[in-house]
Amino acid sequence: MTFLGIDPGLRITGYGCVRFGRDRAALVEAGVFRLARTDHETGDTASVSKRLVELDKDVRALIARLKPSCVAVEGLFAHTAHPATAMVMGHARGVILLAIAQAGVPVVELKPAEVKKFLTGSGRAEKGQMQRAVQEYFRLPELPKPPDVADALAIALCAAERSRLGLHAPALTAKPKRARRTLPADVLNR
Repeated sequence: MTFLGIDPGLRITGYGCVRFGRDRAALVEAGVFRLARTDHETGDTASVSKRLVELDKDVRALIARLKPSCVAVEGLFAHTAHPATAMVMGHARGVILLAIAQAGVPVVELKPAEVKKFLTGSGRAEKGQMQRAVQEYFRLPELPKPPDVADALAIALCAAERSRLGLHAPALTAKPKRARRTLPADVLNR
């Protein structure tokens, strides 16, 4: 099976594709989409909407080219020191999740701490630790750069390993729960 991992962003979106064999994943391809900071037509700062259109086009082309069995996307997280980052990530994630759904590919959303813990043993691993862990796993001669590439590969590896072990993320298996509300008999009889 082929797993595509995506680390969403509105400036840089990392992606990593792995193919899982008997007991180990092999690196297929990894890279980043660097979204335009300036509008080429006007020279002004590129609007969020223009960057989202660019991201959508890039992700759709990537999925069409790599034909993954599953796409894993980093879940949303918010840091109290940078609340606006979560909002920006939400825009990028929304576009990415829509592109995946419209391509008809199963999607798994993985929490950043889960991915970090899977790869390094600590849910609080820093960027450098993640880069070194990915370098070691794939026996790369250099650290994967930028860190978004390492993060995307870690996301793909985590999804592949979960699948191999028969663990499925809730996004793939959980059915929506219906809210069931029962009123007390005295309220019904009024």
